[in-house]
Amino acid sequence: MTNLTAISQASSYVKKHIKENPAIGLILGSGLGVLGDEIENPTIIPYSEIPHFPESTVSGHKGQLVIGTLEGKQVIAMQGRFHYYEGYSMEQVTFPIRVMKDIGVGSIIVTNAAGGINEDFNPGDLMLITDHINNMGDNPLIGKNDEALGARFPDMSQSYDRAYIQHAKDCADAIGLNIQHGVYVGNTGPTYETPAEVRMLRNMGADAVGMSTVPEVIVSRHAGLRVLGISCISNMAAGILDQPLTHDEVIETTEQVRESFLKFVKQIISTLPQ
Repeated sequence: MTNLTAISQASSYVKKHIKENPAIGLILGSGLGVLGDEIENPTIIPYSEIPHFPESTVSGHKGQLVIGTLEGKQVIAMQGRFHYYEGYSMEQVTFPIRVMKDIGVGSIIVTNAAGGINEDFNPGDLMLITDHINNMGDNPLIGKNDEALGARFPDMSQSYDRAYIQHAKDCADAIGLNIQHGVYVGNTGPTYETPAEVRMLRNMGADAVGMSTVPEVIVSRHAGLRVLGISCISNMAAGILDQPLTHDEVIETTEQVRESFLKFVKQIISTLPQ
């Protein structure tokens, strides 16, 4: 489990660089970091400067915190996240969540690029995550539990805040955006799934698949944070369209949905009940 001293040292460093503590944390996935560029009066802190922070190694992830105002709300955004497949431990992957909580964040909006398993989806769709399946074979809460961070056995029956999901649906209606909703399954990666694995995941009840998000959401709930999850369906998973999958395709699709993604998340934040 995460060291309280390390959390305190990292959060203290961030606090020294900001005037007002943020209330909303944003985790921006592959190709979606553009939202961080929309933050007004930004304070930008590279991960490399923050004590105990890992560094993002994935193309399309800038690797920095951006803190400032977005739609009138104080936010802290991760432009680039950490992944288990990069060789980081689950503790390292989720360390920024602990720091955000210590700074005073109460809500997390987590985004990702995901492969569509539900055959009714199309590349470029935005999907509200209603639940997830942890298929990573690991859990960030394994090990000795510190009650100061959260309960030994946290409830995950409402991992994704139902009031936030309804709020996001209302926001989509307000701006005339057609969105999907469904279950996200987290795999370790870095390989994309085989067609047989995709069929298995569909039978398990998954609508989209990716290589992130699940650890961060587990720790967010352990820490008592409210969570909203949004997936950008960047491609259809293996075996559906019978074509090879590439990271370039992921980035290309997220570029295409940039405007609708920005408009949607800004609408959510501007009217988000605290």
